[in-house]
Amino acid sequence: MNGKLIGVDYGDVRTGIASSDLLGLMASAVGAIKPGGMKNTAVEVAKIAKEQNAVGIVVGLPKNMDGSEGPRAGIVRAFADLLRAETALPIYFEDERMTTMEASRFLTATETFGKKRKEKVDALSAELILQSWLDKKRREEAEQKN
Repeated sequence: MNGKLIGVDYGDVRTGIASSDLLGLMASAVGAIKPGGMKNTAVEVAKIAKEQNAVGIVVGLPKNMDGSEGPRAGIVRAFADLLRAETALPIYFEDERMTTMEASRFLTATETFGKKRKEKVDALSAELILQSWLDKKRREEAEQKN
């Protein structure tokens, strides 16, 4: 998929944001937003996507370790519904199991501590979600060519 994509790690307090390059190869953390409330977050994400000239939005979907969806997945799906009302862009879901833990481990390994750590964890989680989706799409496209 050519064009920039936005990655989202939705949270009740903070929402991590990432974006891809135009070729859809690499994801980069953008930051975390705290607009307050699910509706305001959807409006802000749609605004960021428009400013970035995005062609789609990838939202992290929390799943249980067995792959089933719990209550938190329902909240994220409700957020995605609000986001759909704010933008005509396609919205994709990506399994976000372990991304926050992986982001935390990385920040600990790089000795990133302090007040901004939570925002960095959310932004890095959004980056991991988006990169996972990009990698999966690239693998699927390669398999279709073979």
